[in-house]
Amino acid sequence: MGSVKDTLITLALAAAVAGSPCAPAQSIEPRTYANAPVGMNFLIAGYAYSEGAVTFDPTVPLENGRTRYQSFPLAYVRSLDLGGNAGSIGLVLPFAHLEGTATLADAGDEVERKVSGLADPALRLAVNFLGAPALSAADFAAYRQDLIVGASVVITAPFGQYDPNRLVNLGTNRWSVKPGLGLSKALGAWTVELDGGVTWYSTNHDFFGGNTRAQDPLYSVQANFIHQFPAGVWGAFGAAYYAGGGTSVNGVAKNDRQQGARAGLTLSLPVDRHHSIKLTAQSGLYARTGTSFKALGVAWEYRWGGGF
Repeated sequence: MGSVKDTLITLALAAAVAGSPCAPAQSIEPRTYANAPVGMNFLIAGYAYSEGAVTFDPTVPLENGRTRYQSFPLAYVRSLDLGGNAGSIGLVLPFAHLEGTATLADAGDEVERKVSGLADPALRLAVNFLGAPALSAADFAAYRQDLIVGASVVITAPFGQYDPNRLVNLGTNRWSVKPGLGLSKALGAWTVELDGGVTWYSTNHDFFGGNTRAQDPLYSVQANFIHQFPAGVWGAFGAAYYAGGGTSVNGVAKNDRQQGARAGLTLSLPVDRHHSIKLTAQSGLYARTGTSFKALGVAWEYRWGGGF
């Protein structure tokens, strides 16, 4: 039996990694279309750590860039009845600390960047329009998943800390919108999920040095294989592929199209009726840029309401 809590716990941890310059915002997210009783509330607090390489524009005199990124995301989600179908709305506020180093290409000196504050917050709206009816807590007790098909949209706002005189920041100074479509099929104790999406970006009109930076859409697909264990414990293995996202500065296209794949593991451990813990680990399998990406995360979740 799934729960919408997994969506926002994963989104909270994804937001922690998404703000990092060392990795594209294409985190592996199992159980994002799972069902839950209407009217439930979920509060999530997490910690995530990621590190990896940074590839700079060829015109910038920096090389050998690396970052270490720590985030402390807070998230709230509420399950909804959207025209008789199960849905949810959630908000993630990722507070973060970033440390980065790079080498000046000409002089060979190492430069360093440290910054703490708010990264770009994210809002997610989702609806399952097949196989996941909106149910009360009493009716949900008898619900058994078969095939679920759903859609979602994630909007990231440019409210994170941003300095146009720096190449590496917590915020991006632009909006992004990522619509997605997914399906989830239960097969006994296993659930198989497929999910695809595309992220569109607005233009950053105050990029490093007073320039204008635009980015092409970034396309992504992922698959997750989830196993339900006794006592509410579940684990998942997932893999994701992404491509696109090439940029241009002042209308001049750069040779920085993204392409890569990553894998991840997730373990969810219930503590009691209202609390649970979730552990995540992700690593880049290969990438056109930033090949050494890796991330670890943990989240605590508290749920209430909806007759639960």
